[in-house]
Amino acid sequence: MEELRRLQRVQSMLSVIEAEGLSTNDRDSDRFIANFVLFMGQQCGALDMQKRHDLIYEHLNKVSASTLDVLLQSVFKEGLEDQNGGSCKIYPEYFSHHDPESISYVQLLKTQFEDEAVIKISAMQQANSTLEDFCRSYFMFHGMDASKAQSIFMFLPILYFTESYIYQLDTLNEKQLLRSAHDASENFCHKCSTSNPFDPLVHLLQQQGLMTERIRNELNLGVEYWKLERKLCDELAKKTMIQIEDVMRAIHLKSFDYRVLNLLLYQLRGQPVSTC
Repeated sequence: MEELRRLQRVQSMLSVIEAEGLSTNDRDSDRFIANFVLFMGQQCGALDMQKRHDLIYEHLNKVSASTLDVLLQSVFKEGLEDQNGGSCKIYPEYFSHHDPESISYVQLLKTQFEDEAVIKISAMQQANSTLEDFCRSYFMFHGMDASKAQSIFMFLPILYFTESYIYQLDTLNEKQLLRSAHDASENFCHKCSTSNPFDPLVHLLQQQGLMTERIRNELNLGVEYWKLERKLCDELAKKTMIQIEDVMRAIHLKSFDYRVLNLLLYQLRGQPVSTC
């Protein structure tokens, strides 16, 4: 899990900062410094570390906090305009605590689209390779030829939308993991306990006459997978013992989206689910 590795790097950097006597004794400040140091270590053309240090030292003191706010809002406004065909409404909570990653899928879209299931182009791009793999691996079991365009495009809208929606929620979960592992777990678990993140998708599938109890169960396993992933990240961040049973369960649950797509394909074809 890439997010586990990223979180581990941040935690390791926090330990180094404390060992070197650079801690501010404030968790959020230390995490910011850790992320900044890791950012400084990223490859950036031919710039060596001294040049990067000089650039930061020379230019950063020219930028005030208010200027940073203006720059960030300008960038994210452009991104939202691209997503909404040129029209954009900036939601105050999007920039809460000056943390653009703190926005959730529901916070950003629910005001405009109420309870409709909505996906972003980035989620579709992420889902593309998974959907291609699904077509190549599963179509044969449905008597379909993945090399024929007619077979793919006949059921593409629902399959593509569903996988993109799942990726969108998965991305939200990953963003939560990049924040404080303890706080993120409580925050996301609270959302999941008050409302199922798949509710809009379930409503859409019900409208299309495609929803079944087995599909609902698989989606619930997806919620369990994300909850378990957050638990493992939290344990890793706190350097506590990780149970092998949790790891094996997470591995088993990880492919829930393939099972959802397979069940949907049976529904789309009007065929009973094979027990073979």
